[in-house]
Amino acid sequence: MEFACDLLDSGGLRRGCVVTVEDGRIAAIRDGAAVDLPLVCPGLVDLQVNGGGGMMVGDAATPGDLMRILDAHRALGTARILPTLISDTPANTARILDLAAEAAAAEPGLLGLHLEGPHIAKPGAHDPANLRDLTDADCATYIDAAAALPHLMVTLAPERATGAQIAALAGAGIVVSLGHTACGYDAAVAAFEAGATMATHLFNAMSGLHHREPGLVGAALTRAPWFGLIADGHHVHDAALAVAMATAGDRAVPVSDAMAATGAATGAATGIATGSGADSFALGGREIRRDGTRLALSDGTLAGAYLPMLPGLRRLAEVSGKPLAEMLHMGFDRPLRVLGEEPAPLREGDAADLLVIDVDGASRMTAQGWEAIP
Repeated sequence: MEFACDLLDSGGLRRGCVVTVEDGRIAAIRDGAAVDLPLVCPGLVDLQVNGGGGMMVGDAATPGDLMRILDAHRALGTARILPTLISDTPANTARILDLAAEAAAAEPGLLGLHLEGPHIAKPGAHDPANLRDLTDADCATYIDAAAALPHLMVTLAPERATGAQIAALAGAGIVVSLGHTACGYDAAVAAFEAGATMATHLFNAMSGLHHREPGLVGAALTRAPWFGLIADGHHVHDAALAVAMATAGDRAVPVSDAMAATGAATGAATGIATGSGADSFALGGREIRRDGTRLALSDGTLAGAYLPMLPGLRRLAEVSGKPLAEMLHMGFDRPLRVLGEEPAPLREGDAADLLVIDVDGASRMTAQGWEAIP
């Protein structure tokens, strides 16, 4: 396959490129003239994927189950994911750490694992029974696991860990992110100084911004190297998204926080039930229901997200008044930098995980050609 396009990658925008793809890889990129496709860019990267395709990460039993989640997101424009395990028991956490290492060794689209808890203080939709302090034994487990994984991220609350523990995790190459916490500004800053480099889903399940106690929101906006943003229209008001983008948009990292329902059909085979006009699935024995694009527990607590990355990037472009191309760059380049990688421009031999983007929609490259993204 050969096509002419404006190509956006980690090196910036290259206008009028002719791209040749053979056997799923880029065979050549050369200068061209007339463009026959709109903007083309790499597939997106999502650092917070709790599930997809009817499967939650914590329920995965085989590497193929994690592949099922990845495939669901690939169909929606996200080429690489960091599977995310919501606060779980020590035994299941250890099992998923091993499973993620096995799966990532076979599939580069699986970037490792994100442990969102259990060392958190504000449960949100997490099972409170699983929450606990970080121990030195936990640190040793995670440091050992990090050696077997491409990447390991751990979301924790400063109330649940010491500065020395945070430093030990960060020193082992683990990305420590602060979240699900009631900590004050000073405690958050101390945790960033100890080695934490990110705040998980800014504004959600954390101490908010007050003029006398800026909380984690204030610390993230002023001191965090990175912070995640869920732009699904439910987790964060558009005005708050605009404030974050105007204040520290160069450090914002879009994430989906996607759950099992994302990219899933309904029916017994997928574990997604239907009824009363909403889909439902289980999280730790509790029912999560979908109403449109909103996921919540029975008490109304938001429980992850339904929309994948691409709609969120479009929303960020709208609320910030910035070009969509700039948001796309945030979606395929910046997440890899959070993980310590230095993304390179597309080149010969790279996998052709490509998207074509226009105002009205998007398509992704498959072995059969361009396929529209729903």
